[in-house]
Amino acid sequence: MSENFVLDNSVVMSWCFKDEINHYADAVLERLEFSEAIVPSIWPLEVGNVLLVAERKKCLNEADSIRFITLLSELPITVEQESPDRMIKEVFALAREHKLSTYDASYLDLAMRKGIPIATLDNNLMSATKNSHVELLKID
Repeated sequence: MSENFVLDNSVVMSWCFKDEINHYADAVLERLEFSEAIVPSIWPLEVGNVLLVAERKKCLNEADSIRFITLLSELPITVEQESPDRMIKEVFALAREHKLSTYDASYLDLAMRKGIPIATLDNNLMSATKNSHVELLKID
């Protein structure tokens, strides 16, 4: 196995929508053939919310969402559980410090704690990684 990494939802959701084709995101998906991704406990709800919004906007139908969720469940993605107390204190403080949403800060926090790179397409999160000495996942 290669190096594990934190997988931001911005990358994951680009796999779902054909109009969001991104070479970096595609390379991250390929990397999951020999690496494991780690996501914060908020991730399943974040994925579900994006899918629901897309269904409501008629960008996806229910079958598309179910198919995508099934595909995600087959990938080596581990959800890291976090205590609510830690979320409301440490992650909240990190979000404030880096001007991120608490959702995005949860990805940054996970990468910082694990000492592993993060795969993201989110510009704010990319900026925060530089200030936090977290590496962005490099794709060869």
